[in-house]
Amino acid sequence: MDQYRKLGSAGPLVSAIAYGAMGVEGDYGLTDENNAIALINDALNAGCSFIDTADAYGNGHNEQLLNRAIVHRRRKAFIATKFGVVFDSNEMGTQIPTEWGISLSINGKPKYAKACLENSLERLGTDHIDLWYLHYPDPSIPIEETVGAMSQAVEQGKVRFLGLCNVSSEQVRRAHKVHRISAVQNQYSLWRREAEKNLLPVLRELDIALVAWSPLGGGLLTSSIEKLSPDNSEIIDPRCRAEKLMPSQKRFTPLLRLADKLKITAPQLAIAWLLHQGHDIIPVPVTRTNEHLMENVKATEILLKPDMVKKIDELTLRELPQGQMKL
Repeated sequence: MDQYRKLGSAGPLVSAIAYGAMGVEGDYGLTDENNAIALINDALNAGCSFIDTADAYGNGHNEQLLNRAIVHRRRKAFIATKFGVVFDSNEMGTQIPTEWGISLSINGKPKYAKACLENSLERLGTDHIDLWYLHYPDPSIPIEETVGAMSQAVEQGKVRFLGLCNVSSEQVRRAHKVHRISAVQNQYSLWRREAEKNLLPVLRELDIALVAWSPLGGGLLTSSIEKLSPDNSEIIDPRCRAEKLMPSQKRFTPLLRLADKLKITAPQLAIAWLLHQGHDIIPVPVTRTNEHLMENVKATEILLKPDMVKKIDELTLRELPQGQMKL
């Protein structure tokens, strides 16, 4: 299995697995800043150079953490960050509902995009962002206008490549006509496969990579969610509420057994399966420990034969839950 992949056939070469820096911000439990910085450096040392963050993670703090981690090795990192989620109470945005029982404030206006870019550059301590995503499309403004503003950042040399997150196939087509989109970040895993129906075919038609967030199903593909904690973001995930947690876990028991038989971990099997779905798929797992980081990276070494991929499909392809949004 390749250790590196391209964001489109003519795009940049990045690590086959991205590191989701959101995991060290606190959304998945309390964390120590020094440990977080060390973990980001561990990811780089392990060859996981594609680092994913967002201005909304920790209200900008995650970008600052990343800055401190790579300050002396910026060239080693391929930095992807996002904008669009309003986290400043003084800023206006369009409210969009989520299945968590909360709403997000989204702003995709050109003026806001430009301000976010400058703030992200400052927090990251860099003169350019490698991949700049629109975190969510703003329902109140055509996506063409947002991407038009983003394209100006590319022309100015402040951004190298553009991406979108949590978008429909139609929105991808419209955005791509304004400026080349190199990557789309969307939920994709053995637990959530809706992307295969409409989104992935369009991405392949347009030669756009799919960066798969929540590749371990929010922990359901690891059997690690045993109880809910106020410090854990999964407490608001409908799949992990008390009445649904046990049935969700039991559904993947056969997969856990198969991983044991192959002498690999369940997370490695889930990530390896994603990597075998195409060279245009790049998982972005989050982790807060070096042990799990190395476990994830080693998934790139696992070769699954076609009959094994088919068997995994047979064990997991059932009626799938409908789409759900996530930061």
